[in-house]
Amino acid sequence: MAFLFNHTSFRYLCIISFYFLASFLTINSLSTVSISETSNRTLICALQGQSYPRAHFLNCTSFPSSSIQIPLNPNTRFSEIVGGNGFLCALTPKSSSSESVMVCWRFNEVASNVTYKRIYHGPLIKNLDSSYSHLCGLERVTNRLKCWQWPRFNQRMDLRFSSIAVGEDFVCGILEWGNIACMTRNGSVIGNEPKGNYTVIGAASRYACAISVDGRLDCWGNMSGQIPQEKFSSLALGENRSCALGLDRRVICWGWGAENNFSMPQSLQGTKFLAIEAKKRVFCGILYDDYSLQCWGSEIINPNHTVFDNVLPGPCRNQDQCPCEAIPGSARFCDQGVICKPCDNDTLTGPAPCQNENNGWSKKMVVFVVVGCVGSICWLLIVAFLLYQYCKDRVCRVHNSGRLDETADAANLPEVPQAQPVPAVLEKRLSHIISMGNGGGHLEEFPLKLLQQVTNNFSDEHKIGTGSFGSVYHATLEDGKEIAIKRAEISSTSQSYAILGGTNRQEDKDSAFVNELESLSRLNHKNLVRLLGFFEDSSERILVYEYMNNGSLIDHLHNDKLPNHDSPLMSWIGRIKVALDAARGIQYLHEYATPPIIHRDIKSSNILLDAKFTAKVSDFGLSQMGSEDKESHLSLHAVGTFGYMDPEYYRLQYLTTKSDIYSFGVVLLELLTGNKAIHKNEKGVPRNLVDFMVPYIVHAEIHRVLDPRIPPPTPYEIEAVAYVGYLAGDCVRLEGRERPTMSIIVNNLEKALAACVAQPVVLSRSTTDSSAY
Repeated sequence: MAFLFNHTSFRYLCIISFYFLASFLTINSLSTVSISETSNRTLICALQGQSYPRAHFLNCTSFPSSSIQIPLNPNTRFSEIVGGNGFLCALTPKSSSSESVMVCWRFNEVASNVTYKRIYHGPLIKNLDSSYSHLCGLERVTNRLKCWQWPRFNQRMDLRFSSIAVGEDFVCGILEWGNIACMTRNGSVIGNEPKGNYTVIGAASRYACAISVDGRLDCWGNMSGQIPQEKFSSLALGENRSCALGLDRRVICWGWGAENNFSMPQSLQGTKFLAIEAKKRVFCGILYDDYSLQCWGSEIINPNHTVFDNVLPGPCRNQDQCPCEAIPGSARFCDQGVICKPCDNDTLTGPAPCQNENNGWSKKMVVFVVVGCVGSICWLLIVAFLLYQYCKDRVCRVHNSGRLDETADAANLPEVPQAQPVPAVLEKRLSHIISMGNGGGHLEEFPLKLLQQVTNNFSDEHKIGTGSFGSVYHATLEDGKEIAIKRAEISSTSQSYAILGGTNRQEDKDSAFVNELESLSRLNHKNLVRLLGFFEDSSERILVYEYMNNGSLIDHLHNDKLPNHDSPLMSWIGRIKVALDAARGIQYLHEYATPPIIHRDIKSSNILLDAKFTAKVSDFGLSQMGSEDKESHLSLHAVGTFGYMDPEYYRLQYLTTKSDIYSFGVVLLELLTGNKAIHKNEKGVPRNLVDFMVPYIVHAEIHRVLDPRIPPPTPYEIEAVAYVGYLAGDCVRLEGRERPTMSIIVNNLEKALAACVAQPVVLSRSTTDSSAY
């Protein structure tokens, strides 16, 4: 085996090991020092540690002295802080450790009025960074970019970063595999990113710099002059001036243009630092020896003055997560764990540390190689698992929202396999469901002969539609009771499905049948279609429901063959009432069913109307049992209906109740406009209803696109209709956590309906706003 560890092979192993080690360090970095400025005042804040009780807290000081007073709660613990032009923002995890909350303090030139506001409450955020005006962070689970104080920011939703740096009008980040990508409008930065693998990135107002895996510094953007050729481990970039931390822990500073003579103050040259931070003209660093904070660069700050003692140089971690070793005594700052010590220069210089004068193995070389190899093996296992899952589950099924001329011809769809015997697992689920009854009642097991008799052997003359797993028939029993019968068609190639990547498998239909039976067998609500019974054997899957006399909502909105001017759906009051009925049904699924149920296919064709035009939600073939934990999600292949499907669910494969909220928002837009979720514009080109409607909602011009078949709203109605428009806009926000809950939706629709039928309450845009902004 000796030939495997020759000189060249060992160098490659060290490079791979370094990459995984550097990635680990970069992904978990924290900001514990912030610098905020106005034209004549500077606020410096830091997370300080204390020994007893073990804890850390936020402390701030201003220059000139006492010119800015930030009100702080000493009992609040923060994990990251950033600052900018007149603001300080701090991030804290909630007690559940699954969420983050970010608050900001703002002050003006005279600092006479410091305001406090919460600007974020959602999934955990890491790697917070800010420019002079903006701030961004990464979601811990998804590595997605999230920015605040940046209304027109245009981010790339497909990028996943391990770390980021925020400039004045751009964001640059290190992608998960070490490359750099930048986004938004700065032409001198965007498109000029260096190529290679990088572990550290920093940004100033108009330029950015990054440190490669071997410690090399590269800069790009609106800057000129020479950058040092030394090797570095971290950066602090200011206004026409920069500093970098060398591998020997000493800081080197340089400038260009008017700041060409900028350098490290004489009193701090040769001092070792753990970390450095900058904003415009002010630089600060945490000393290696005693964790005190020193600052320089501005004439109002004395570089010989210690700003704070005991500043946290990094996050608290479990000791086994430290790639080198823990900072001695750092446990006194942490409720749990320690703070990892930055690796020395012989661990950070790439392949070179893997060699010593005797060409032997040092202790750090062993640690270095072990960490890298473990990371490499984990990465390979993850890739292998993902490939396995992809090959195993290649079939991804998505319904369409109605036939367009561009849809595939049924003759071109693949043939579906013939029926197979019911699997044992399916039999077990069926027997368990049947024993449960219907909401505490009784599910009738209908004889197949009876169902064939009342539908004339399932003839087309009785067929009234298509559901998630088969055709729906109308029938009348001998006692005069009308029923709807949904029958799985074993060899169907129905065009109600769009097939992606494979055939419409029989197990999909079995699953849809069981899902619907399992969901409806334990539900009983006036706004959910009631399941009466079933029939099943090795070749038949049949469900029997109450009959809904007035068909589906899609018929009344989009079927020109049903011009019923007397229909309640031809009034704004009627449409808001239907929306409220459906919302109450979905609210029951999300908030009162145990466990909760996520429908996954909310659309106008699945909202049915009874003889009194009461709306009821139907078709639970794609539904999933949710978690009792309302903050959790299910990782599932995206299924749903084109035009209604939640884009966040489709992109991330994370299913939550907020996916149903998005779909319901599309239904609200249909009710307001009379257009399909995917419809054709004036030129005959397919158009997405959300993309078309949201600009009108944002600019308060929804009256321009209301359904022309309905008389214009009365003065009472127009306020309610606009209110529903704002609510729909909230429902179709791109990020699920910004959408309202069904309780909020029901409450707002009740207000809108009340405003239509009586002296209206005062409705405002803010009352529908569900976000934490």
